Amino acid sequence: MVLAAVVFAVLLAQVLLYPGVTDLVAAVGATTALDASMWFLAAEFAAFVAFAGLWGALSDRLGRRAPLVVAGALGGSLGYFALAVLPGALSLSFAGVLAVRALQGATTVGAFSLSMTMLMDLEGGHGKNMGAAGIAIGLGTAVGAPLGGRLYGLGPFVPLYAAGGLLVVAAALALSIPDRAPSSEGDRVRRAVATLTERPVLGLPYTFGFVDRFTAGFFALVGTVYFREGFGLDAAATGVMLGLFFAPFALLQYPFGVLSDKIGRTAPVVAGSALYGFAVVGVGLSPTVPTAAVAMVVVGVVGAVMAPATMALVSDLSADSGRGTAMAGFNVFGSLGFLAGIVVGGTVADEFGFLAAFLTAGALEIAIAVVSIPTLLRMDPEGASAFGG
Repeated sequence: MVLAAVVFAVLLAQVLLYPGVTDLVAAVGATTALDASMWFLAAEFAAFVAFAGLWGALSDRLGRRAPLVVAGALGGSLGYFALAVLPGALSLSFAGVLAVRALQGATTVGAFSLSMTMLMDLEGGHGKNMGAAGIAIGLGTAVGAPLGGRLYGLGPFVPLYAAGGLLVVAAALALSIPDRAPSSEGDRVRRAVATLTERPVLGLPYTFGFVDRFTAGFFALVGTVYFREGFGLDAAATGVMLGLFFAPFALLQYPFGVLSDKIGRTAPVVAGSALYGFAVVGVGLSPTVPTAAVAMVVVGVVGAVMAPATMALVSDLSADSGRGTAMAGFNVFGSLGFLAGIVVGGTVADEFGFLAAFLTAGALEIAIAVVSIPTLLRMDPEGASAFGG
């Protein structure tokens, strides 16, 4: 599926940078490892938060998504190339590098969020469609982590050039995608926002999306630095460790998405969220590389249980004319989660150590699950078609 390929390319490009992010920030002039890596990753996701809603609202207003996916992918490609070239050519300060990183994120999120929305526009079970999105996300991250580690062995800027090239490919693929955005008369933005206002229950999948992406952000920064400093792994080995989480997360997305169409969203979301935080803590408590590797696989499996069902809830609970804004809202909360995982995890690790960071991340996820699960269990199955299976 071409749409899934676009999602795959965008996520692959993004994750290529993670395994050696400490090497990359050093190459562009940073003087610290953990702090500089935290701000470099956070800059992109702060831009995701700020601009995802604008891309979604614009697509709903225009009634077209594919041209915006192309524009976002090309803009993101230019951003990656600029990160590779401008720091040396213009002697940019690290603050300037962060500004370029934010611009790259502001455009990339358009390609990511709207390609996800186009999957929502397809006919068929929402769980199936979101399972396809999930497996594209998971495969992109699963391949990106070990591949990025290898590319860093060729030089700190090589992953940036590779990421820029991937987004050019994503833009080319998007040119061939027919638009299936629902068409209707009137103000699409007003109707989309009204949908969100009238269906506050959308806050439920948004909350679980926050939890899901919190872990991804946490591992992108804290996990990377933890494996490199705590176990003495190089960028390539660190990429393999990250891949142990993302590989099962990718391979199990589609079957669990289809399963949620049959049995409803409640069981996968509840089961996944209840175990997620404990699995994260297990990684931090692992005394050796092999035990940490097993724990990473467990985190990936648990994430695959809940992720497609959570994304499918957005489809279940949003009106056709407001899907772009609804999915943008989900991506905003997901990006906030990723950003929180980076900032909270990085700050705690810097101040109190890695074990404290893993305990904090796990506790936050468990707390959010405990607060949210009662609302999910009380939901009226008649209020969302897929809940009853």
